[in-house]
Amino acid sequence: MPIREAITKSTEETIALGRELAAQLRPPVLVCLDGELGAGKTTLAKGIISGLGVAREEEVTSPTFTLVHAFRNGVKVFHVDLYRVADRHDLETLGLEDLFAEPAIVLVEWPERMKVRTDWPVLRVEIENRDGEVRCIKVMEVGK
Repeated sequence: MPIREAITKSTEETIALGRELAAQLRPPVLVCLDGELGAGKTTLAKGIISGLGVAREEEVTSPTFTLVHAFRNGVKVFHVDLYRVADRHDLETLGLEDLFAEPAIVLVEWPERMKVRTDWPVLRVEIENRDGEVRCIKVMEVGK
């Protein structure tokens, strides 16, 4: 059952929703960003990360090739993109377990590829591209 559901009609509205979500996040928390390629996962992450005050919106890019971006400014935030992770070996070389060593906010795109387990609270954010810039975004607490 979603704790929040929203329709955004532009990139700016998706980023604004991310900023609203950021105001509710406290470490430790794992945020799973789920959606098809081009659904708006990174756009929502821009809003969350800039809303947390750890980076400016224009500094937030997809970590598709670097796989993990780290931000720190009073709170640790990690933005992870597992799209290019091909197998278990690739996943193991990332050292994702280390991200959970200290309280942080960890945003993961393509979370179904992550095999790391954590006892942290987990939010699942489903992003569905409806038509052009229109997105349906559902936020759910996992395990509640």
